[in-house]
Amino acid sequence: MILVTNFKTYPESSGDNAVKLAKIHEEVAGTGKEIIIAVQPSDILGVSSLKIPVFAQHVDPVDPGRNTGFITPESVKQAGAVGVMLNHSEHPMKPWDVEKAIRLCKKAGLKTLVFVSDLSEASDLKGYRPDYLAYEVPELVGSGRPISKEKPEEIQDFVHILEDTKIVPLCGAGISCAEDVKIAKKLGTRGVVVASAITKAKDPKKVIEDLVNI
Repeated sequence: MILVTNFKTYPESSGDNAVKLAKIHEEVAGTGKEIIIAVQPSDILGVSSLKIPVFAQHVDPVDPGRNTGFITPESVKQAGAVGVMLNHSEHPMKPWDVEKAIRLCKKAGLKTLVFVSDLSEASDLKGYRPDYLAYEVPELVGSGRPISKEKPEEIQDFVHILEDTKIVPLCGAGISCAEDVKIAKKLGTRGVVVASAITKAKDPKKVIEDLVNI
């Protein structure tokens, strides 16, 4: 199972703390586990030297040029990112912007992880061929109520939607322990997206190990 940790913008996972947390992930990943970390654009360079895949939490669907304040795929690529997240419920995008962003990311050599909040959106956005599609119900994000227990039938339907594609199905929202991951795996997903359960943990290494050693 793939573990994607979204560092978000918590103080515990920003700046110097982002580097510390990234090193913990790198240590666990060194045991043969597949782990991806998603950090703020300003933290990419600081963690890019580590032996772990780094994703940007967002990019904008713009080409380099007169776009003050925007984040281009090329800029995060040059900073050391190997992929990007798009359309998170905390940073939603219009479908046509998702499509353009994916196209620009592919051009820049970046992988794409796109979030969807319902099955209809999954059906629509799979046509843009992201590398990963993550099913997250917005009301469960940060709730401590795992999507794998709250919405099992929807996760199964989501996995079924992607059966005719090469897109890797992930799920997130409320995932916090090994049992949540085991259920997600049984439902057909190939990984989970986790945030506060790791970033705000007193012992993040233990939580990470519990989530990947299933």
